[in-house]
Amino acid sequence: MRKYKKIYVLGAGAVGCYFGGMLARARHDVTLIARPTRADAINRLGLEMDCKSFQEVVTLKASSDISSLADADLVLLSVKSLDTEKTVREIESLLPSKAVILSLQNGVANVDIASKIISNSVYPAVVYVASGMVGDRTVKHHGRGELYIGSIRNQSPEDPQNLAEISTLFEDSDVPCPISPNIKREMWLKFLVNCTFNAISGIGQISYGEMVKFPEILKLVDDITKEFLVISSSEGVEISYAEAQQANQLIATTMVTQVSSTAQDLAKKKKTEIDFLNGYIVELGKRYGVPTPTNESVFSLVKMLERS
Repeated sequence: MRKYKKIYVLGAGAVGCYFGGMLARARHDVTLIARPTRADAINRLGLEMDCKSFQEVVTLKASSDISSLADADLVLLSVKSLDTEKTVREIESLLPSKAVILSLQNGVANVDIASKIISNSVYPAVVYVASGMVGDRTVKHHGRGELYIGSIRNQSPEDPQNLAEISTLFEDSDVPCPISPNIKREMWLKFLVNCTFNAISGIGQISYGEMVKFPEILKLVDDITKEFLVISSSEGVEISYAEAQQANQLIATTMVTQVSSTAQDLAKKKKTEIDFLNGYIVELGKRYGVPTPTNESVFSLVKMLERS
């Protein structure tokens, strides 16, 4: 079995730092690609992992120079969805043909976007982790930490081996990483909770656990869910209402203290991924002639907050 010897995390935010840190903690060769101040802090002082089950400073490499990807075996793509096309175009000429890309991103369009630009194998990872960055070098873990991986494109002969090796890599690093036979459905289940929780958490600057204490918010979550399920069905992904309710409840109970990435972006006056979350549901609704007024409302409010 081939080993992924050179691993790069492209976009070292909370998700990238958590999973990159877990791999480095298991003695894998990991380099974080981050903005200069974060790269400098991690190179000098290490990556501090303040996790539910351990607190540790992990030593690993960090760089702000994407040219180092020239020897990559595995790239964990962790940039914001709105930066996917730009980032992949920037690394297109740098990546060796052997490099495999694993997308650890929100939304359901990133693998398709990347695969239209590069010929490398690109796989989605459905990410369930509650984490945030404190300063430049500390990742605060609030709960969970598993991945689901698979192939959503026409299966190539390399896919089973690639996926098996990626799964083993993470499992050996204390990261549950099953291979899903229906990864598209797993992606849409995660996409659901991104749409039901992220925008509301961002608008209210409120944690998931606090959100669900309000009956009015629970009603809003339910309305978003019902619109979402009509769109997912139009996309050929059947999710029952009971399954959707269960997915929403699981997020609220396993990520109680987490505030969404949308909330974190708004607090830092940064552009959010809302166009690829509720905004994408609105876009698909127009395509299929399906009204999505609740998704459009939270989408519009986040866009307003982005500009204010």
